[in-house]
Amino acid sequence: MQYPDWRAFFTRLGLEAARAGWPGPFILDELPYLIAADPTVVGTLQHWIDTAAERPSTVVSGSSQHMMHGAALDAGAPLHGRAVEAFAVKPLRPGYLSEAFGTADPRELVSLYALWGGMPRYWELAHNALAAGAGLDQAVDSLVLDPAGPLHGEPDRLFLEETPSAISLRPLLDVIGAGAHRVSEMAGLLERPASSLSRPLATLTAMQLLRRETPFGSSARATKRALYRIDDPFLRFWFRVVAPHRAVHAQAPRETRLGYWQRYRPGLEAYAFEELCRAAVPTLHRLDIPIARLGPWEPAQRYWRGAAPELDVVARSADGERLLVGEVKWSRRTQAVSRATPRPALPRGLGAGDREIVHALFVPEAATGRDEITGAYLVDGEAVMKALR
Repeated sequence: MQYPDWRAFFTRLGLEAARAGWPGPFILDELPYLIAADPTVVGTLQHWIDTAAERPSTVVSGSSQHMMHGAALDAGAPLHGRAVEAFAVKPLRPGYLSEAFGTADPRELVSLYALWGGMPRYWELAHNALAAGAGLDQAVDSLVLDPAGPLHGEPDRLFLEETPSAISLRPLLDVIGAGAHRVSEMAGLLERPASSLSRPLATLTAMQLLRRETPFGSSARATKRALYRIDDPFLRFWFRVVAPHRAVHAQAPRETRLGYWQRYRPGLEAYAFEELCRAAVPTLHRLDIPIARLGPWEPAQRYWRGAAPELDVVARSADGERLLVGEVKWSRRTQAVSRATPRPALPRGLGAGDREIVHALFVPEAATGRDEITGAYLVDGEAVMKALR
């Protein structure tokens, strides 16, 4: 059946839903595309929601965060205030990787997370490739590195999905992916004034493509010490391995493409594990491990300041009485810490005060038992992944 306009469609939908006793939900997917095709749709939808005596519950969704804000979340948006719930659909939690890929090995799970992040589509493609007999290297090449791979041009597709297109922001992600995390470093590489980057950085952060990171104990508004990192692990991998060598990938054989991947793989996996360890801290108290009785903990951050030692994991206990200071090791050899081993003084800027300091060592796998690490609480990869369910 054809409808002359959106008003006629929504009216008929309401009548048929009432007649059938159907409560919904009616899902209007990719609303930004509909708005681009016919800007009147959102105003008509608003009128229908406000005036229809009977209608099914309604869900609107869209990939373009900018336009979804303009249509539903901004103060002047047509649908502002109509939503009972409004949320961004988050990636799947890393703890479910074991079910999706059928492995419980912590190192394998970290490798998978460093590649595919939490996007269901990436998990599905990778799972199918691995189930068909491909090894991890072959899956990475056929899906991403090979110019014919379905994910080779994925970032460009994501930028083009935004309305208006965010493709002009690509150069900023290129330099961040290559290792420039401070605004001054980005400005130097792009040959632009640092002040000109404030708006594009804010846009990429709002799109959840970038994460703005400040040291533990610093104000979230601090600018001089803030770092910007690509938030999604897959995009982090893509901008580190694919973007700088895309011209080479177009002509190089498989062995050359995989050479780039193997060069950067250890660093990507080490950072991914460190990221997972920090993310796991707030829910460690739910596990049956010794450190659990000292929690719960607030969200963890890194700490850095000038020449002071950098700390991988720092978090306050919820009661404010303890400070967790953790070190993350990705190497295969567990480094036991003895109580007799003198510890370096904590940086003054950490704000430890009179709090009890709880030391923790995060490792992918423990060659020794948890109780044999006497100078620090040991948290292994298995515990990290369980905390991230």
